[in-house]
Amino acid sequence: MVPHVLCVGGEDHSLRIPFLAALQDRGFRITAASTTDGAAFLQAGLAHRRYQFDRFDSRGADLAAIRQLARMIADTGPDIIQTFDTKPNLLAPLAVRGKVAVVRTINGMGWVFSSKTARALALRPVYCALQWLASRWTAATVFQNRDDKAYFESHRLVPGERAHLIRGSGIDIAAFDRSHACGPATAALREQLGLGTAEIVITVSRLTQQKGIPTLLEAASLVRKARPGVRFLLVGPRESEGPFAVAQDEIDRQAPDVMALGARKDVPALLGLADLFVLPTEYREGIPRVLLEAGLAGLPIVTTDMPGCSDVVTHHWNGLLVPPRDPGALAGSILELLADRRSALEMGGRSVALVRREFGLSTIVGHYAELYRQVLSEQGRTDKAAGRSRSPVLEGARALRGVGEGE
Repeated sequence: MVPHVLCVGGEDHSLRIPFLAALQDRGFRITAASTTDGAAFLQAGLAHRRYQFDRFDSRGADLAAIRQLARMIADTGPDIIQTFDTKPNLLAPLAVRGKVAVVRTINGMGWVFSSKTARALALRPVYCALQWLASRWTAATVFQNRDDKAYFESHRLVPGERAHLIRGSGIDIAAFDRSHACGPATAALREQLGLGTAEIVITVSRLTQQKGIPTLLEAASLVRKARPGVRFLLVGPRESEGPFAVAQDEIDRQAPDVMALGARKDVPALLGLADLFVLPTEYREGIPRVLLEAGLAGLPIVTTDMPGCSDVVTHHWNGLLVPPRDPGALAGSILELLADRRSALEMGGRSVALVRREFGLSTIVGHYAELYRQVLSEQGRTDKAAGRSRSPVLEGARALRGVGEGE
C-alpha cells in the first residue's frame, strides 16, 4: 500500500510545493488542502482540495471549517494528516478526533506569544487550552525550533514522547539556484526599479505590525541620516493582512528611499541585488524560510533575537541579532554591516554553507518520511492489539462519515 498523506495548510501553502513533491518522490501519495484555488499544486502534479477558514475570525467560521475538513478527510481517506499553520493545527485534530493519525507542525507560535498587548495576554490561556485539546488527537507534533518544543513540554501541552524537532520545511537548493540564474540580471532589475548604484537593504515579509515593519521604517530613517545613499526594499503582501497590516501612508511617507514592491515571484533575483537582508520580526517564528533564502543568496543578515531566527543566525558569525522593537539597535546593526563590507561578505559565505549543510530539502523531507513511517507502524500495532485487521484508508474514511454533522 502506498501511504496517503493529506497535507493541510492555509493561503501560503503553495510555498510548500517543493516539500510535498519531494515527499511524493519518496513514495507517498500526496493530497494538498489549502484555501487557494489549487492551480499551482495541480501544475506541480499534486492533487488538491480547497477549503475555507478566516485567519482573523475565531467564532462561527472555525466551526464551519472543522465541518469542511471532516467531509474532506472522509472523501479522501488519508492514512496520515499533516498540518501546518496555527488554525489548521487546531482545526484538523478537532475534525478527526483520533480517527486518523495527525502530524502537526508548529511553525512558530506567532502573535499571541510575541505581543505584550492585553488582548494577546488574555488569549494565551485560551490558545494553550486549545493546543492541549488538539494534542489529545495528535499522533506527533513537530517543532521547528528548540524554544517552541521546550515551551510546549514545560507547559504540558504535548506528551514528551510525541514531540519531535525537525528544523524547518527545507529549501530546494537546486530550484533556488536555477531561479537565481534564470532571473532578471541585476543591472536590469536596478534600472527597472530606479535604484541606480544605491546600497540596498531588503526585507521579505508580510507587511504587518508583528513582523516589525514599523520598527524597520523608523530604523530606515536613522540609517539614511548617517548613510543617505541607502535604499530599502520591502517585498511581501500588505493588503491581505487585515487588521495587522501596516498602513500604506506609513510606507509612503518614507518614499522614495523605502519601496514596497508587494508580493513577487522573483525573490532570488531581488536578493541578488541586495547588500544586506533584514527581518525585524516580533514573532516567535518557526524557521523563517526567508532567512534560509537570504542565507543561500550569501547575504549578511540582521534579524531579531527571537525563537526561530536565532536558530539560523548566530550573532557576529553569519549575521547580527538585535532586540525586537528597537529601531536604534536595528539601525546600528545595519550601519555596522554596510560599513564593514569584508566582515559582511564573510558572514554571507558562512550562511551559504550553513543552509546547504543543514536545511536542504532532501534532509528535511527524509526526517518527515521517517516520522510518517514510525506513526504508521505505531498505528498498525494499535490496530493489531485491538483485534482490527484493516486498510487504514478504507477504515479511516468509514470512521469519519458523519463527523461534523452532529456525531
